[in-house]
Amino acid sequence: MRIGVFSDTHGFCDYVKIAIPRMGNLDLILHAGDYYTDKESLEKMTAVQVEAVVGNCDPWANGPREQIFKLEGKKLLLTHGHRYGIKNNLQKLFYRAEEVGADVVVFGHTHYAESVMYGGILLFNPGSISRPRGQAYPSYGILEITAEAVTPHIHYIENDF
Repeated sequence: MRIGVFSDTHGFCDYVKIAIPRMGNLDLILHAGDYYTDKESLEKMTAVQVEAVVGNCDPWANGPREQIFKLEGKKLLLTHGHRYGIKNNLQKLFYRAEEVGADVVVFGHTHYAESVMYGGILLFNPGSISRPRGQAYPSYGILEITAEAVTPHIHYIENDF
């Protein structure tokens, strides 16, 4: 299973239009919050199912704060991350992942791409596709999930400014 991952679009999806063709064939797209309504824009750009959560900049949005999926035998937690203090450290997010039995956590909020194994759980942040922080370029992610493994990829839109 091949999953495209975006976060922190903040109503600006121009770079998503560049990323989508580069991602290849996708089975699912995840949006880790901040501008939950951008889910509709993503759905219009592709025929792929889009799942999203609300973030700290979505007080008006009527959507889930987190979602849990079972994909290829792996349990995935999708959250924005702001409720877990992730700008300080990933410990509370890790504890939440343990609590729900997740193998993978997809989150956003920091606008900084990172992929780290923490206590046997993959914590995956695709960074911001619209407003990167601490890195030069907008970023997005791809997760390849099989019964045996989850392989994370972070990609940058470098030459399109």
